[in-house]
This record gives sequence, C-alpha cells and structure tokens, in this order.
Amino acid sequence: MSMSRTRGTRERLVVIGGDAAGMSAASQARRLNKPDELEIVAFERGNFTSYSACGIPYWVGGDVPDRDRLIARTPEEHRARDIDLRLRTEVTELDPDGQRVRARDVDSGAESWTSYDKLVIATGARPIRPDLPGVDAPGVHGVQTLDDGQALLDTLARTPGRRAVVVGAGYIGVEMAEALINRGYEVTVVNRGSEPMSTLDPGMGRLVHEAMEGLGITMVNDAEVTGILTDDDGRVRAVTTKDRDFPADVVVLGIGVRPETTLARAAGLPLGAHGGLLTDRSMRVRGHENIWAGGDCVEVLDLVSGQQRHIPLGTHANKHGQVIGTNAGGGYATFPGVVGTAVSKVCDLEIARTGLREKDAHRVGLRFETVTIESTSRAGYYPNSSPMTVKMLAEHRTGRLLGVQIVGREGAGKRVDIAAVALTAGMTAEQMTTLDLGYAPPFSPVWDPVLVAARKAAAKVRETS
Repeated sequence: MSMSRTRGTRERLVVIGGDAAGMSAASQARRLNKPDELEIVAFERGNFTSYSACGIPYWVGGDVPDRDRLIARTPEEHRARDIDLRLRTEVTELDPDGQRVRARDVDSGAESWTSYDKLVIATGARPIRPDLPGVDAPGVHGVQTLDDGQALLDTLARTPGRRAVVVGAGYIGVEMAEALINRGYEVTVVNRGSEPMSTLDPGMGRLVHEAMEGLGITMVNDAEVTGILTDDDGRVRAVTTKDRDFPADVVVLGIGVRPETTLARAAGLPLGAHGGLLTDRSMRVRGHENIWAGGDCVEVLDLVSGQQRHIPLGTHANKHGQVIGTNAGGGYATFPGVVGTAVSKVCDLEIARTGLREKDAHRVGLRFETVTIESTSRAGYYPNSSPMTVKMLAEHRTGRLLGVQIVGREGAGKRVDIAAVALTAGMTAEQMTTLDLGYAPPFSPVWDPVLVAARKAAAKVRETS
C-alpha cells in the first residue's frame, strides 16, 4: 500500500533544501495545487531560505549594506502560502523504498521520520575543504550560505589583524578577494593554476591577473597550499606552500564546490562522474518515478559538448525549481540543458564566458579555430569608450560556435549573452555576422565586438577548411 492511500486523497510533497531550487519547486507546486490537494513539507538545516548566495561577496565587501537584502522570500512568507517549512532541521537519511525521510532537529537532536508521495532533493553544494593540516582552525572560512557569510563577518569584526589569504582564484575567490580589499585588508590570493579564473583560457586569465594586482591584491600563481599554520591558541596565523608561508589573520577558501549528495549516495541514487545526481529532462532522478532533484546537487547536460557537467549557478537552480514544481504539481515541463554562461567582475573589469574553453574542446575531441580581437565598448570617438578583448572558438570546417570569452570594462560582460543565445541555437560564426544587433555610438561600435570576433572566426574557418 502506498503512503498516500493511508492519508486519503491529499498527497505529500517533501522538499530537502530551502534555497533556490527547493523553494522554487515548493512555490510552483503550491501555485498548481491547493493545500487540501497537496501538503508541502520543506526541510532546511540552516536559518535562511530563498536567498542569493551569489550576493554574499558583495554583502561581505559592503556593496550590499545588510544581509536581508539578499533574501528573496522569508520563511514567514513561505509559511503564509501553506508550505510547512522547518528551519534548522537536517535530513539525515533517505529511504526511497519506504518513501520516507528521517530528519533531526539541529538544536534538540530529536529525530523523526516523515513519509512522502513525492520528493524533491535540493541539497545544494558544499565548499571544497582540502584535507590539510589546520583547515578546520578558527579563522578559516568557506563561503556558500548566508550562515557562512555571517560567520566570516563575525570573524572579521573580532580579528585585530588585517591580513587575509584567499585560497583559490575562481569566481568566489576573486570576488572575495575584492570584498576583503574593500574592507581594508591586505589580500593575498594563492592559486594553483597558472592564472586566475580557470574558467577562462590562460591568456584571458592574464587580463584578470593584471586587474587584481591593480586593485592591490597580491596574486600568487602555480602555488599549491600544503597546510594552514595556527598560533598557540589554535587560531590561523599563516597559509603555507612548499615554497613559503603567507601570514594570515583570516583565510577564505575559494577553491570551488562539490555537489552535496551524501544522502543521495547513501540511498543508492544515481550519481554522475562529478558526484552530482543524474536526472532526465523533467529533472526526475533517473530510475525513480517520484523523486526529483535540482540546483547545485545535480549534473546538467552541456548543449555544446553533449556531456554532463556540474555547473553550480543560481540561474540554473531557479529554472530547475520551476520545472520540478510544475512536474511534481501535476503539470509538464523540461530543462533542456546549459551552455555554461557566467559573468563576474573584479573592480571595474568585467569577466564573462560561455561555451567551451580550448581544453574543454580538446577533451571532447573537437577540432577548432580560435581568434582573439581587441575592440571598444562604444564607438571610438564617443566619450568614455573602453577597451575590450573577445576570444572566440569555432569548430573546424563547420564553423559552429563553440565558445566565447570576454574581458573588458563597462559594457563588456553582458555582451556574452549574444554568444549564449547563438550557442543555444547552434549557430555558426558566419551566421552570427548577420545578427541584427542594436547600434548607436554610446552603446557600441558599428560592428559590435562579438561580431568582429565572429567575422574573423568565420574567415579563419574558410581559410583552414
């Protein structure tokens, strides 16, 4: 007998995780079903729901004045919509065969089982904490949740020293380095790669390196952290590599994240090569009719390479939640995949990418041509025009667009959206050259920088084919 029949006609949807994917799914399911049709129970182990983790560096750096501005919908607002939201309650076990989850009250330790008819797993991702001596010392922080951000701010408020070391130079590492500079810290970034922003090819990453140094950040590349040294009281005092030590009063780990799939793994649910849950296009966990998963805990289809990837972004999580909530609520929706678009900044330098890097294209066996062009954000004669570098990858012979990277000042970053649409549509560089983009001297040269790159890429494809 199913769990639903013992409770009558009303079904129960259980959601694990109270941020973007989980609460978007819960909210969408509620829009489609009245409370007497569908009971919704959501578990969140932290103190907050529906917040922008992407905004944490800007809150820490002072651009966003207070934490609550990052919260899109409060627990009280969710409860007012008949969602039984249980904060500080951690799910500790999944029982797919019995259609139930076991949850523990973080404060009291009390545990209980909750049955479900439909389950949504939105457990997110966890910061990578390398297995190093001292990594758990006071003063060492990952930054993934609002609770993490608050803990870091508390440390900054009570730490007398002003030296910060950021480990890693991806999006979070670069953004946190700038946030700490804004707070008046001396910042060193220790990066094991040859340049910051490994999501870019190294030549483009070099432009980010130069901007970081211009901001006063000390950039240390090709350096592997071997441990974190502590004082007699146990607090952090330095980050060490095989070559030297870097004094630190606070350490931020910006190494990246992994899917938080501990529960799913223990329950025998299918995981991919990157450790994320595997779903079909409706975001249903493969092989499980009544379980869906979305957000940073899943792997998604890369529409350019055709392979599964783990790309933890709030944009994807919210879309996953809408799809899951529609399907769990009795409707039908699909999530086709992604092209890997991301944008960030350091000081006034905008950094954007979409599609494949050179090493991604090599990894999947694609032959390609590359071009890199220098252009300007506006017509050259218009005031405040600034330089912009665009790199484009196009497939050998076919000319199919494979990837674009853009680094420049104001007006550079969001130009990547042109390429994101072209990638999604499967356009060639030649086809891109005819795109009817908006033009006026305050906004663009007569040939937009992305189209200049497309013209050169199309010409190179013709020459080499």
